Amino acid sequence: QVQLVESGGGLVQPGGSLRLSCAASGSRFSINDMGWYRQAPGAQRELVTTITRGGSTNYADSVKGRFTNSRDITKNTVDLQMNSLKPEDTAVYSCYAYVYATRRAYWGQGTQVTVSS
Repeated sequence: QVQLVESGGGLVQPGGSLRLSCAASGSRFSINDMGWYRQAPGAQRELVTTITRGGSTNYADSVKGRFTNSRDITKNTVDLQMNSLKPEDTAVYSCYAYVYATRRAYWGQGTQVTVSS
């Protein structure tokens, strides 16, 4: 069982920055992909970004050029640097991990990000 704990959410003004962090623990197998999803009120959960063990990243079009996903394989952590934040980025952001050996996906509890003046 993989546990994911996020930190770093909060309230920020439009144009501001926030950094989210996620620490994974409890996996018997290597964690392969990690990343972030978000869910705004009344909306479906959407993929924000993923990163492989090798460091290859994938971003939603809505965040390209503003968000950066990075990972420390040795610590099983993933960080999301969010710049030039917009009100439409307001959502609960959840960390994500996928273990190929067990074909299971895991999500953290989520952290609230609110972009408002």
